[in-house]
Amino acid sequence: MIVITNPSAIANEISIIDSLFEEGLSLLHIRKLGFSEVETAKFIHQINHKHRKNLVLHNHHEIAADFGINRIHFSETERKKMNFTGLSDFALSTSTHSIQDFNALENIFEYAFLSPVFPSISKENYNPKTNLFEDIKQRKNFNTKMVALGGIYSDNIEKILQNGFDDVALLGTIWNSQDAIKNFKLCQKIVLSLSA
Repeated sequence: MIVITNPSAIANEISIIDSLFEEGLSLLHIRKLGFSEVETAKFIHQINHKHRKNLVLHNHHEIAADFGINRIHFSETERKKMNFTGLSDFALSTSTHSIQDFNALENIFEYAFLSPVFPSISKENYNPKTNLFEDIKQRKNFNTKMVALGGIYSDNIEKILQNGFDDVALLGTIWNSQDAIKNFKLCQKIVLSLSA
């Protein structure tokens, strides 16, 4: 299970992040698009050092190696204009918004988000354009793990994982809630029960 940071700052964000890792979070995507390189570095510095191997950088990729971070993520826009030579030391992920894009990915990506599966919790009026559950029946790319993103919370995780997605990424259900840790543990329990 993956968690993506809230785009803007959240009260007690770093302590929540450290608690999520203590509860077994596997990967945290640092997606702070408005942050400068210095702000991104300061943010990373505050997260417990032992979790660096579980961090994924969405921007300012050039500082990843300085922090011992070996995972970087590319937006759809970046991916389409990017030359990926020289990145063999990194585990790569990307974002897609259609099964056609997902199927067309090169084999260099460990996983890719496919979104939005449901109406977004964190982005207003960000809704699915097609039924991704129908679309993914056309999946041809099995080299890249398919990660569901968009409107995911404890009540719909089971449907997602039983209908062809390999994993889920959480954003709004964590950061837009009164109790981020409780919500995470609830989602985690469902994911673990399905993979048992």
